[in-house]
Amino acid sequence: MRFDDDAELDTSEVSDVRGSRVPGGRATVGGGIAALIALLLGLFFGVGPEQLGLSSGDEEPAATASSQAEVAQACRSGADANRRDDCRIVAVVNSVQDYWRAEFQRRQGRYATARTVLFTGQVGTACGSATSAVGPFYCPGDRQVYLDLGFFDELRGRFGASGGPFAQAYVVAHEYGHHVQNLTGVLGRARDGRQGAGSDAVRVELQADCYAGVWARHATTTPDDRTGRLLLTEVTEADIQDGLDAAAAVGDDRIQERFQGRVTPESWTHGSSAQRQQWFATGYRTGDMARCDTFR
Repeated sequence: MRFDDDAELDTSEVSDVRGSRVPGGRATVGGGIAALIALLLGLFFGVGPEQLGLSSGDEEPAATASSQAEVAQACRSGADANRRDDCRIVAVVNSVQDYWRAEFQRRQGRYATARTVLFTGQVGTACGSATSAVGPFYCPGDRQVYLDLGFFDELRGRFGASGGPFAQAYVVAHEYGHHVQNLTGVLGRARDGRQGAGSDAVRVELQADCYAGVWARHATTTPDDRTGRLLLTEVTEADIQDGLDAAAAVGDDRIQERFQGRVTPESWTHGSSAQRQQWFATGYRTGDMARCDTFR
């Protein structure tokens, strides 16, 4: 995975609140192994921590003390994205949103930009306050993606993924898949609180995986809508394998087997490792969001 060294990054699409102190209560769940499993299964849930019972309910609606300084100063070009994790996230966000803007326009729709918020430890959102333990998520209330970069160390260490830059890209593209669902009205289907292998919650997550694959198919052919030049110049088959590996690492069955010693499909919220890989691969193979109908 490589970006054009001379490409310009648009840091306005990423808000950097790392190190900021956010007002409001700390997101909590009960103690013990049940709490750990709840948090682990919250990874990539994508619709805000209140869906997991993690919100204290009295926070400010969003993180407002954005420093923006570090990414704005350090992340100016594709060369920066090729050597720094935070700049790589900026570049992926730019690429993903360039694609969806063009795709919505092609379908006579209008894409609304969503910002990614980089944070450390804890963050306040329109969906409540959440800690890094929740993992990356999308909040429909403020239309923002929230990400603690430390999660990628967890993905490699705790969940056994091979890692790599494209694993990071898959995570970001998945969360923007939830933004696309929010814009198209699909995301609301996961809010009935039901779980299980056939639940709408699982179908929503698998569709977001598929949308991530669709972006990956078009990533190296989608120009920057500001400059007209390509931002992402190379995605290899090894990169795609890293994405598939990351998708498998956060399958419900693999997480349950690792942390509770048994698989309970009736409590799934994201789908199995095989399903997550299948739908990412479907998006990548077809490059067509219409083929991502996981509800049929």
